[in-house]
Amino acid sequence: MRKDIKVPAEVRTSRGKNEARRTRQGGMIPAVVYGAFKDPVSVSVNPRDIVKIVHSKSGYNTIFNLAIDGGETTPVMVVDSQVDPIKGNLLHADLKRIDLSKRIKVAVPVHTTGEPAGVKVQGGLLEIVTRSVEIDCLPDEIPEEFTVNVAELMIGQSKRANAVELSGSMKLVSPADQVIAHVVALRAEEAPAAAAEGAPVEGAAPAAAAEPEVIKKGKKEEEGAAEEKGKKK
Repeated sequence: MRKDIKVPAEVRTSRGKNEARRTRQGGMIPAVVYGAFKDPVSVSVNPRDIVKIVHSKSGYNTIFNLAIDGGETTPVMVVDSQVDPIKGNLLHADLKRIDLSKRIKVAVPVHTTGEPAGVKVQGGLLEIVTRSVEIDCLPDEIPEEFTVNVAELMIGQSKRANAVELSGSMKLVSPADQVIAHVVALRAEEAPAAAAEGAPVEGAAPAAAAEPEVIKKGKKEEEGAAEEKGKKK
């Protein structure tokens, strides 16, 4: 989705780890802009601007304007980012130029609404299988999200990708039969409480009584004596 956001950027004339480190120490992060049949450009941007966009409702599908100092102002999307695994700080971003006149493939979040009848009446469980679907559309028509109503679902029924409401230039790329959510029956307890307490389960074969250890020991002694007597003979 296109937003009226402008992010300033400065061209980086040198590269390498040392230069990237100096850029971060100055409060900026290195980034690269590419795509739309133009040469890639190395820039530096404010990480707070990128984090705010990525964490917005439209997330990575946000199209915003990148204003390069002394250069172009172009619509872009964040297509990749590198984060410090320990501190969680944004370290690098890849920005792709977007041609607003050409179709683009994006993954759009899917949310469910309503309480399924299979849960409310039949005591089933709603399982979310897929949280996004892929569509193809013009950049200006990328939706923030899709919402699917699951209120009528009974146990064994599901909502699939073809249930999302498409509009304008949108076309479904994900398989139409891809399950978004379904209602399943709750699993029966593996063993009743009575069985856990030692009570016999109906239909089960009676367990053989355990032989006392003293008896087992006596049998062994008798067998040993018999063998000894045989040797003497």
